[in-house]
Amino acid sequence: MPLPLPPLRLTGAHILREGAMQQRSIGLAEGRITRGPLPEVDLSGFLVLPGIIDLHGDGFERHMAPRPSAPFPLAAGLASFDREAAAHGVTTAYLAQGWSWEGGHRGPDHAEAMMQALDSYRGQALTDLRLQIRAETHLVTEAARLIAAVKRHRIGYVVFNDHLSEGLHMARIAPTDFAAWARKVGKTAEELAEAIEAAAARAKEVPRSLCNLAEAFDALGVLYGSHDDPDGETREFYSMIGAKIAEFPLTRRAAVAAHAMMSPVIMGAPNVVRGRSQAGNVSALALVSDGLCDVLVSDYHIPALPLAVWGLVDRGVMGLAQAWALVSSRPAEVMRLVDRGRLEPGLRADMVIVNAETRGIEATISAGRLSYLAGEAARRFVSQPEALRLAAE
Repeated sequence: MPLPLPPLRLTGAHILREGAMQQRSIGLAEGRITRGPLPEVDLSGFLVLPGIIDLHGDGFERHMAPRPSAPFPLAAGLASFDREAAAHGVTTAYLAQGWSWEGGHRGPDHAEAMMQALDSYRGQALTDLRLQIRAETHLVTEAARLIAAVKRHRIGYVVFNDHLSEGLHMARIAPTDFAAWARKVGKTAEELAEAIEAAAARAKEVPRSLCNLAEAFDALGVLYGSHDDPDGETREFYSMIGAKIAEFPLTRRAAVAAHAMMSPVIMGAPNVVRGRSQAGNVSALALVSDGLCDVLVSDYHIPALPLAVWGLVDRGVMGLAQAWALVSSRPAEVMRLVDRGRLEPGLRADMVIVNAETRGIEATISAGRLSYLAGEAARRFVSQPEALRLAAE
């Protein structure tokens, strides 16, 4: 595993501490935030913010297969995604891996291959990379296999999907789009239709299967939720079986219901940046503005995370400290990651160094390791070799 930076103190910057921007210094040693006199690096003109915690992103799929018919080795894809995440300030990332009747890169075989690849890659990772499993509810024949895989690979986060009706609807009214979907997962349209029909035939088994999964996840300490709740009734059902997290509710009604049930609501940062959902669902910007969104995630585009924060600031929706919490302290609370999400002594040294003038991310520090460095921040670090030499001694 890459070694952490030598003990350092970052001075002159505005630091996000205790819910406010404060002009003060911050130290790090042995991968943790610390106190005490240390060799210094001057970061006047910069902001130091907690590392971004991304709870759901499927943009990694492009690194595994730049084109649907051109897959690359999983290890190479993980290394590429790792660097992209670091460049955008992400220090903890949950890769949203499908466990679906679709098959292909979203099927159980590929999911288990990803679990194994990530286990092997983790020792050299710059970012804390984890898997989130998106489990299709109607894939009941693979429920026992899912539980075993989650236990074996120590998966900590699962969400339940039900995209069966979407598939049936698309097959009927949009055959061209359906054929494109099939090609994306390496099937013909006929093969994908057969997979959907087989899953639909198991509909009566779904409620019992979900309850069994929930019981197993509770025993394993796995956090779980639901994805794309269309209405309040669906959110209530999932909440009753223990799936407390509401990921991407499709409507305001579903988000309001989740809020009333104290279920954390997770929405996509691209939705905020663009001001609307690319699929025509509820506006994340509106939910954030109304206090109905707890966490923002990258969804399909990881650069959207910092962009969404600045978008909220520029629109006057909230200040920087409150907006940044949506991608740092709030996701840490949802995932019970007590060692990160805030810049406090003793916690992981996960930091994002932002040029205050350009708002560009110029450095990312993950568990005290320098995972990304560019621009003026790079010049500041390398122009103080004496501080670095003393720190290393």
